[in-house]
Amino acid sequence: MSDARVEPSADVAASAQIGQGSSVWHLAQVRENAVLGTQCIVGRGAYIGTGVVVGNNCKVQNYALVYEPAVLEAGVFIGPAVILTNDTYPRAISCDGSVKSADDWTPVGVTIRTGASIGARAVCVAPVEVGRWATVAAGAVVTRDVPDFALVAGVPARRIGWVGKSGMRLVQSESAWVCPQSGDKYIEIDGVLREEVTA
Repeated sequence: MSDARVEPSADVAASAQIGQGSSVWHLAQVRENAVLGTQCIVGRGAYIGTGVVVGNNCKVQNYALVYEPAVLEAGVFIGPAVILTNDTYPRAISCDGSVKSADDWTPVGVTIRTGASIGARAVCVAPVEVGRWATVAAGAVVTRDVPDFALVAGVPARRIGWVGKSGMRLVQSESAWVCPQSGDKYIEIDGVLREEVTA
């Protein structure tokens, strides 16, 4: 935990790995064997589950719940009160009425690819994958995979547009999609968006 900042009220397991320059704020919990990369921020009251992997330069905002075995690649933004679930068929008890234990189910994870953003209070229902640089709107419920660069919203979430690496919604111009901030161009082929390759 060299050069990491962990607030005294945070609960960080001894076996968790906290990367250089990362911060774990008040009342956050980082469970056993979780791995946080460098320059990450875990906000107040956030939860990082056992064995969760968080890449470099990620932000997990206040009161977000990231349940194992989630994987966040580099540069992922998890907004306030986001939930990444891990149980496809949740039950507190078994068919015979006995309380279920950790051995009675197998957790499944959510994968968030590089640069993607999950808006405040969104829920990603495992198992799903959110593609590179995609944006999930606040309050959305993601029940199926999200393509790279997609902008999804609603319950259940549906694609309503495309976004570039800047996070800005892309504008269609002739045969390309263009970022109004950076000018970067993207090409859509068969419902898949790719960055335009320049010579």
